[in-house]
Amino acid sequence: MPDILRLAAGAAAHSANRQGVIAANVANADTPGFRARDMAAFSPDDGFQLRRTDARHMAGQAGRAETFALKQAMADPNGNTVDLEDQVLRGIEASRAHNRAITVYRNNLDILRAALGRR
Repeated sequence: MPDILRLAAGAAAHSANRQGVIAANVANADTPGFRARDMAAFSPDDGFQLRRTDARHMAGQAGRAETFALKQAMADPNGNTVDLEDQVLRGIEASRAHNRAITVYRNNLDILRAALGRR
């Protein structure tokens, strides 16, 4: 599989996982003491392993996106830090990132098919 397809698939998977984290935040919006979480931004290292073409180049570091607690200025009286408006915006951002990754994936498949004469 070409690297660009691996990268696009990794970005789509990251966005889907982030949507799951956001959905869990929304589902627990009324749970006392619940701390809202999010995921670090997608990194190319999440989708594929970087290669060096020259020994003088810096080596890429592999890594996986982990979830982390969001820092909120204020929590509800019950200790909950979920801000539904913020979660909606984060959900939209994750959805757009997913759509972008799928578009890149599909367009590259179309290019490969055209190159093989299988349009």
